[in-house]
Amino acid sequence: MRAVQVTTFGGPEVLSVIEKADPVPRPGQVLVRMKAVDVLFLDTRLRQGWGQEYFEMNPPYIPGDGIAGEVVALGADFDPAWLGKKVVASTENSGTYAELVPVEETELALIPDGLDEQAAVVLLHDATIAVQLIDHAAVRPGERVLVTAAAGGAASIIVQLAKAAGAQVIGAARGERKLGLVRALGAEPVDYSAPGWVEKVRELTGGVDVIFDGAGGAYGRAAFQSADNGARVITYGASDEDFAEIDADEARRRDVTITGLLEIQQLSRHQRKDVLIKALEQAAAGHITPAIGRTFPLERAADAHTAIEQREIVGRAVLRA
Repeated sequence: MRAVQVTTFGGPEVLSVIEKADPVPRPGQVLVRMKAVDVLFLDTRLRQGWGQEYFEMNPPYIPGDGIAGEVVALGADFDPAWLGKKVVASTENSGTYAELVPVEETELALIPDGLDEQAAVVLLHDATIAVQLIDHAAVRPGERVLVTAAAGGAASIIVQLAKAAGAQVIGAARGERKLGLVRALGAEPVDYSAPGWVEKVRELTGGVDVIFDGAGGAYGRAAFQSADNGARVITYGASDEDFAEIDADEARRRDVTITGLLEIQQLSRHQRKDVLIKALEQAAAGHITPAIGRTFPLERAADAHTAIEQREIVGRAVLRA
């Protein structure tokens, strides 16, 4: 089979197409023929050597977390009813940039009729994160919500869920294509590359009650200035430079609570799958729309990483078979 391997830490050029023997599923596993793989911003950071204190990724390794495709082989004593099924699954940041991927039974979720593999694999990561963050924030009708990097994968789902909860939603992004997606999702778009964007948010809202910060860095620090007293700020991404460092003393003075993604009670594997199954059903029914920006064939994984790092993609990048 073909796979894409990180040969050493570095730029997109360290992603190389290799040939490997087809894997054989162990007991408790199935073998999935890849139809779609999600490409996360995290993948690009890990490829550079970032986050070694959290992720033990040692080159050479095959990157990737989510996969959607067809079950083509079963481990010993596995239920034969799974053979030929269309499924989506996580591998916990390991080995999905490949034509064939072994997957644990506990991670398997059926893709419902009416939903394709690309949408399913995007929802695998984005919907579970978005639901977890929305539930933690307990967004209420009439609240004012700011979502930074709002055209991103998880952020676009957060926008939809916050709107469904009855909130006024401001989506901060850069460039007309991304702002157009924010507008299409029903949020008020604000260009956060323009001077005075925080003041515009405050003009629109009078100060926001909830901030979902997927941008981090300077954008996340600036977004904090739009928070009303008593606001909830949730930081979960770092598409700018790193997670936003917010003045803790100022936050205390203004009674603003700041919570990082790693501080939020993590869902168990069973809970995460339950959320995913519900999200897949909602998407199949047309209630949630995952944002798929561009697709790339497997052998062009380096181009996908380059496009993500250069902020060319509106929504999620997906590798296809």
